[in-house]
Amino acid sequence: MAQRRPKPVPFRRRRDGRTDYKKRLSLLLSKKPRLVVRFTNLQVIGQIVKFNSTGDLIAAGINSLSLQKMGWNNSCKNIPAAYLAGLMLGKKALSKGQKEAVFDTGFKKPNNKGKLYAFLKGVLDSGLKVSHGDAEKIFPSAERLRGEHLSSKGAVEKFNSIKQKIERM
Repeated sequence: MAQRRPKPVPFRRRRDGRTDYKKRLSLLLSKKPRLVVRFTNLQVIGQIVKFNSTGDLIAAGINSLSLQKMGWNNSCKNIPAAYLAGLMLGKKALSKGQKEAVFDTGFKKPNNKGKLYAFLKGVLDSGLKVSHGDAEKIFPSAERLRGEHLSSKGAVEKFNSIKQKIERM
């Protein structure tokens, strides 16, 4: 009787649902830095990550909680905060010599006109080159990016003032 071979056990990060190795390999083969964006319950985290054989290197990183230091008093995880965080990350990456990146969303499937694409729009508006699809279909409207849909008063004015501060960086 032939013995059955045991089924191979996937890598731990794959079992935990934290890394899609097939997608990671295709992104690394582009030889460009990755624009990584993740959302937590409280904030948006964005990083420009370069591959290194000893481990990934963070070229630039930002989180939306840093917007509070600039005077943002709304949620740090909504569409305007994602846009501003992307704009800030793009400016920081350009100042460190990064010119282009590949968009890496991980396991998150982006929704058209959602927070992921608001973040990407901020990065693109800063001048960093990132390949993307049809802009009219995927990016939120300018009114949603400014926060006109928010119920808090003064959100649009605060958004515009913080955007000007970031653009002067």
